[in-house]
Amino acid sequence: MADYKPESMVAAIRQSPPIDVTTPYDAAWVKDKVILITGGASGFGAGFVRLWAKNGATVIVGDINVKMGDTLVRDVRNEAGHNRVHFVHCDVTDWQSQVNLFKEAVKLSPHGGLDTVVANAGIAGIDVLPEGKNLDAAEPPPPNFKIMDVNLTGVLYTTHLAYFYLPKNPGSKVCSIDSKPSTTSPRDRHLLLLGSVASLAPIAIQPQYNAAKHAVLGLFRSLRSTSSLQGIRVNCLLPYFIDTPIVPTFGRLLLAGGAMGRVEDVVAAGTRFVSDSRILGRSLVIGPKVHVRQKDNGEWDLVTPGSPGSIETAVFEPYADDWEDVDAWDRNIVKILNLVQAGRGWTGWAHDIVKAVFYGLGFGR
Repeated sequence: MADYKPESMVAAIRQSPPIDVTTPYDAAWVKDKVILITGGASGFGAGFVRLWAKNGATVIVGDINVKMGDTLVRDVRNEAGHNRVHFVHCDVTDWQSQVNLFKEAVKLSPHGGLDTVVANAGIAGIDVLPEGKNLDAAEPPPPNFKIMDVNLTGVLYTTHLAYFYLPKNPGSKVCSIDSKPSTTSPRDRHLLLLGSVASLAPIAIQPQYNAAKHAVLGLFRSLRSTSSLQGIRVNCLLPYFIDTPIVPTFGRLLLAGGAMGRVEDVVAAGTRFVSDSRILGRSLVIGPKVHVRQKDNGEWDLVTPGSPGSIETAVFEPYADDWEDVDAWDRNIVKILNLVQAGRGWTGWAHDIVKAVFYGLGFGR
């Protein structure tokens, strides 16, 4: 069964060619696009907002943190030199709250539609799943699965609404690998999902986060095979960022903290997806900036700077959307991340854990 590939399934899975991450793109291509982003008040969500607004996009930020959202919008309006940046309070775990966000975003849109929806909202934290407290009570209280609610249910709500509003975007055309991108219109029908390296490999002591991010990748792989029916293009970012708690496991560093990506690299990868309407059904992993060389079998080796045939990059295409390649690719990227951490040692790992703890407490967002 492992080699069974129904012809109908192969034909249905239609995505653009692999991304050459060394090819430059122009962030100015987002000019005049209307972008709705959830969880955009902090982290790389805020980084997206700043860059896209700076390059002329209208951005509607939905976030549960009113103080941070209002502050971000005021700052970005000053930086961008225009007022087409808006904040709308939204709790992504509340269906009606997301409905209100989308309705308000359409009202705020200069042309009455949405070009891109970014399902960015996500959280991590202490996971109660393995604890099993008070379960011997006569009526045990339900557990708090907030991490799952935000990272999966919230994403499903956003996706459900995006699939309603994107095809209604005035002036937009059906997205297809057979169509050519418009050079005169910013109109689009684009859904960008935010997964994580936790979508690809285990993250210790974070079962909810891990399960939710695996589910987001599964959602992406399913949607990209059918999105052409709605004329929507779907892409997925898989960043290895500081909101992913990491611990050593039995003396082996599994996806260790020193391999974390940088905000600017995550923002750049997301902007490539948003700005270039030729990209359909692809995903990108963002990790540390490293020097690598690709072998004949497609795997990457970590090499010293200046090695023949090497490139410096923080962005890799995982082929997670090609089921026959995913396992081999996962093993290769985890090996590279572990090699990076091994070179940094326990001191580097401890430094990243401290950063992760402070980030979880709200510092540095």
